[in-house]
Amino acid sequence: MGPFGTGARRICAVVAGRTAAKMAVQVRAALRDTPTVELRLDWLRSDVERARLLHWLKKAKLRGVTFLATCRRRRGGGQLTGDVKDELHWLREAGEAGCQWCDLEIETLRELRDKPIRTLDLPPRVLLSVHDFRHTPPLGRVLNSLSHHDVDAVKIAANAKTIGDSMRLLRAARRSKNMVAVPMGEVGLPARILALREGSALAYAPVAEATAPGQVTLIEMKRLYRAHKLTGRTSVYGVIGDPVGHSLSPLLHNTGFVARRVDAVYLPFLVPELRDFLQAVPELEIRGFSVTLPHKQSILRHLADCEPLAAEIGAVNTVVVRRDGSLYGCNTDYVGVLRALQKKLPLAGSRVLIFGAGGSARAAAFALARAGAIVNICARRESAAKELARAVGGDVVPRRALRTEYFDAILNSTPVGMHPQAAISPLARRELNCRIVMDLIYRPQRTRLLRLAAQKGIEIVSGVEMFLAQGIAQWEIWTERRAPEAAMRAAVHSALRSEEKFRSQR
Repeated sequence: MGPFGTGARRICAVVAGRTAAKMAVQVRAALRDTPTVELRLDWLRSDVERARLLHWLKKAKLRGVTFLATCRRRRGGGQLTGDVKDELHWLREAGEAGCQWCDLEIETLRELRDKPIRTLDLPPRVLLSVHDFRHTPPLGRVLNSLSHHDVDAVKIAANAKTIGDSMRLLRAARRSKNMVAVPMGEVGLPARILALREGSALAYAPVAEATAPGQVTLIEMKRLYRAHKLTGRTSVYGVIGDPVGHSLSPLLHNTGFVARRVDAVYLPFLVPELRDFLQAVPELEIRGFSVTLPHKQSILRHLADCEPLAAEIGAVNTVVVRRDGSLYGCNTDYVGVLRALQKKLPLAGSRVLIFGAGGSARAAAFALARAGAIVNICARRESAAKELARAVGGDVVPRRALRTEYFDAILNSTPVGMHPQAAISPLARRELNCRIVMDLIYRPQRTRLLRLAAQKGIEIVSGVEMFLAQGIAQWEIWTERRAPEAAMRAAVHSALRSEEKFRSQR
């Protein structure tokens, strides 16, 4: 058993707010998911608010809860404007109010000239921490410096610029006793979730506002990713891309795993450099992954084998990691496009324009051509448009011709208009001359392009239908089981509705 206990106790809810009242509300919310809570005293706007919170804590007498007090100064990445004396004062006050733990930075000890920690009158248990917001430092040297002090646990929080950096932190957690590993930044997000599985004593998750880069919320950490339940037997899947933060694939796949009681987790991997991710696949024991922009075509070079259709398309969105570690590629985007458009018009003989020529465009072009549609390609890169049109027996349409040409359907396969740049449309209103407009983007569900089309009385098809179809097909390829389609669909639609409602209220 680690210093913080087992199970959900190892998920530490981060409570941070400007007022004591707001932080008290967050504490109550946190306790619905975990009995371990970090109080970011430095986030409170004044000493008066800090005193109010600690007075509330003392009076509340919350039983069975482990409180960890943090009062980080600005020079250490926190919000406290005071000096070392102020930091130590509030940590001592937190101990008096009932906090069993405090987080003390190594820089504070250095300013105190390595004064013995047990003479500082701090809370009973001390977590000694190092934060590096620029990069991941040499971890052996850092751990050696921390081990010289009489503390109950140590923490290394470091900016993971690559997945390789994240792996170094996880390896350190495996080897070290009572260590907290915190890979910071969006690249480090999957490793944050896997940290408990790899031996980290804690995993941090904010109740409300993020207090560090790349954090997932407490609800996501506990209920979506189930970080406290992941073991060496848990199958790991994920989505790779750049960007990837917009993806609802983790919600889709993890909902399926929970509904079918499959011991698996699906994570979002921000992958600027494909080789960086592939080197981590064996160590993380990844069993399969989705591929999105910009890697759908470049992943082909790394596959041992590929289904014939995906090879013909020249793009892969689904990879299976075989038992021998080799990679097998498939394409389920093909299925998604067909299922979404077949409901709206007979494809045979229909004239369809695909805007874009990337991996998703290739899958759409092959799917539509095989269904008998007359495929037209318009793309920023004329050479790519010509190559794709040749491959499917279609035609290239120059952008300037869109104002006068008419199509049965126009399909956007570019990322233009994707969250968070939802105010942009890849095509102008006057270029939409057709019966149907489909956008492969599903977040937002109703893109700027679709709104322009609706204003002209054109029927619209959201990319969510394609997203669901291709994702459900992926899930079934990996698990070799029938997907709980209703549950997966409901989760995604609920998330999109909530997002739209939130935007409309702003």
